Amino acid sequence: MTIALDSAVSSLMTNKRRVGALKSLGVITVRDALAYYPFRVTDPVPVTPIRRITVGVKAAFVATVRQTRVVPMNGRRGGRVESILDDAEFSYEYGSAPGTVRLTFFSHNRGYGDWMASRLVPGSVVVVSGDPSIFNDNLQFTHPDVVVVRTPDGMPAEIDSVEAGLAKASRPQPVYHASSRISSDHIHESILGFMRLLASGGVPETPDANADAGKTGGFAPAGAEESVLPIVPAMLAHAIPDVLPETVRERNGLMHRAEAFCAIHNPDSVKQFRDGIRTLRFEEAFVSQTALLKARRQSDGIEAYACGEPHDPNESFKQRFIASLPFSLTGGQQQVIDDIAADMAKPSPMQRLLQGEVGSGKTVVAVAAMLQAVDAGHQAVLVAPTQVLAEQHYESIGRMVGKQGVPVLLLTGGMKLAQRRRVLAQAASGDPCIVVATHAAFSKSFQAPNLALAVIDEQHRFGVEQRETLRRKSEKAPHLLVMTATPIPRTAAMTWFGDLDISWLTELPGGRKPIRTIVVPEADGRTMGRMFAHIRARVDAGERAYIVCPRIDEDTEDETDDGTSTKSGGRSGKSGGGKGKGARGGRGSGRGGLRGEEYATYIEDPFEELADDEDAEEKPPLHSVEEISRRLAALPQFAGIRIATLTGRDDDDTKREVMEGFSSGDTPVLVATTVIEVGVDVPQASCIVIFDADRFGLSQLHQLRGRVGRGGTHSWAFLISRAEPDSIAAQRLEVIRTSTDGADIAQADLELRGAGDVLGDAQSGGRSSLKLLRVVKDADMIGEAREQARELLAADPTLAGATELAGAVLDFTRGNEQFITST
Repeated sequence: MTIALDSAVSSLMTNKRRVGALKSLGVITVRDALAYYPFRVTDPVPVTPIRRITVGVKAAFVATVRQTRVVPMNGRRGGRVESILDDAEFSYEYGSAPGTVRLTFFSHNRGYGDWMASRLVPGSVVVVSGDPSIFNDNLQFTHPDVVVVRTPDGMPAEIDSVEAGLAKASRPQPVYHASSRISSDHIHESILGFMRLLASGGVPETPDANADAGKTGGFAPAGAEESVLPIVPAMLAHAIPDVLPETVRERNGLMHRAEAFCAIHNPDSVKQFRDGIRTLRFEEAFVSQTALLKARRQSDGIEAYACGEPHDPNESFKQRFIASLPFSLTGGQQQVIDDIAADMAKPSPMQRLLQGEVGSGKTVVAVAAMLQAVDAGHQAVLVAPTQVLAEQHYESIGRMVGKQGVPVLLLTGGMKLAQRRRVLAQAASGDPCIVVATHAAFSKSFQAPNLALAVIDEQHRFGVEQRETLRRKSEKAPHLLVMTATPIPRTAAMTWFGDLDISWLTELPGGRKPIRTIVVPEADGRTMGRMFAHIRARVDAGERAYIVCPRIDEDTEDETDDGTSTKSGGRSGKSGGGKGKGARGGRGSGRGGLRGEEYATYIEDPFEELADDEDAEEKPPLHSVEEISRRLAALPQFAGIRIATLTGRDDDDTKREVMEGFSSGDTPVLVATTVIEVGVDVPQASCIVIFDADRFGLSQLHQLRGRVGRGGTHSWAFLISRAEPDSIAAQRLEVIRTSTDGADIAQADLELRGAGDVLGDAQSGGRSSLKLLRVVKDADMIGEAREQARELLAADPTLAGATELAGAVLDFTRGNEQFITST
């Protein structure tokens, strides 16, 4: 059987428990295993004779086994293996007197104990590495790493010499993010096993009954010596071809890809590990930038409708619309409208990302662009992620342009069949109009043969396949305007949206008062009481209040609004999103509960622990809508006040009914998940309370905060926190407390938590192929990679001379399609 990078782990390992544990980390194939990078590497372990070993300092030594016994555990399954060793044969080489040490191994698995005892046969010479301790006044190593160098009966050993054993035991060891089901050591052992199989070109033949006991790490063995074959990069090169062209690799002083994997997973030194990381980090930068540049080049050759503006302003729907506005456009709005007008006048499709704060006037810009398409005799579609938001856009746009006679159509999945058919027929006629739609715009039944402009609201919620579906609705490719209120740092935007022209709206319309943000420790009962009394006073004044919780249900392991799982009482999963870890790019909770396929997205530096590892202890369960709504109803501050709830599980009719009651004041307090983050506009809302705020990302907190302060009144955002005062989570909350600038907040979020958190799964393509690249720290590397990619594409636009790179670019585009907005 031939082994390749796409070989399934399950076909190569006999230990099904380990296969399951690796699967839970997202390791399904050999390729996944190689890309499951360690987050740091240990320092080399010094070789020390037994007499000179210091408790608390790692040590490696060579010794002879004198005695081994297996001791049953009283009243419990399994037992412990105890061995007595001395280094009388070797200590004098180090100028030391002989010493004695005890090795102890505990196990509930009898097979493991028998296997370990079979390795520690009296008379065997072994190399040991681990952490020394004292037990009963004796030096002891508990569960150290052991390599058998020589056996008394002449049977094959695990390594061929003492020198080789000491080199192996003392070398730096990679450390991986593990789980309760599999340790870092077993992850390392498994990855090395896959690399050996790749190097040998095939799978060993016969399963072994002792595999589950750890004899070969769960691999089907073809002999004891197989598990310790050296991993030679040259032998791996045939199975792991280089992605970077040789000229690029030599220009930047990088390793071959196979050599880099060896350096990361089996380093001889810390420097070699760092060099391997640097190689694969540059590879990620080069592949991503090549994909973005190639996408932009290809889009330039596509034909689009040229939407020039009428010479007479009186004949222009767009100009009459701007003149009818009850306020003056900000300088930023006017500039973006002019830029879009120039782009749409060209016969090649516009591709523009519009980023703006909540309330910065993106909708006005979008309406102006859509009216320019209608002025030119074409159609425009605005796609919103939810029915509630689509209906709000339909109503607001209808009010803005209805008097001018521009047809505005609404298309949603929840419409009655007869009404839906009328809308579909009108769009299929090709007559100029504006269509406001949900995901229904991507259905086969929706056809718009005269479509000149597609506007995507909250762009990170749609993938490129959906956007490409819109392209196929029309005879020519429509111009594309994607909008987001999720703050994306400029460095990240230039990196991930490098194939788009980017516009920022940084000015807010006049009349809006700043929102006062207050961090409230949940344990401070007095302040919590004052906060609820304040909210009651605002409600009595005719205003509204949002109460946001990251979970839906109480006391259960449930799914949050984005479909991820959280466990009550454990570290949180992502709620309503965030590595987990805080909401990433518009998603919810703390950094805990990592899913295996995501872990590396959050690495800010592979030589440092995750920022939240200081809080690695069990965290309290996330608050739920069910719990908080019940508690609020019991508070005296809310006596006589009707409280409504809203979650992602509610159907569209329920959501509409709840929001109508909230807007009218019938239910002035709304307890909800992050479903309110997008598309909810209630001007009377003046207060928002966010529970577990320390477990959210800053960008999402900023988004949620933008739900209030939209009616010109004084507004407050209360961030309820259980974070320790000096923790990273507390630092994040201090950032949002002191700043209202979305770009600054997103930049701080990026620096504190890493690019994966800020952009989120939805924007980083779910199982992102980018695991090591850091947007902030690697900005110079990304810039250099972009220039070199530009040079390469200028010389070889189709990458015909770099087939491996072409394949990697295609894989990147498919796996990170939310980054690529053109084919």
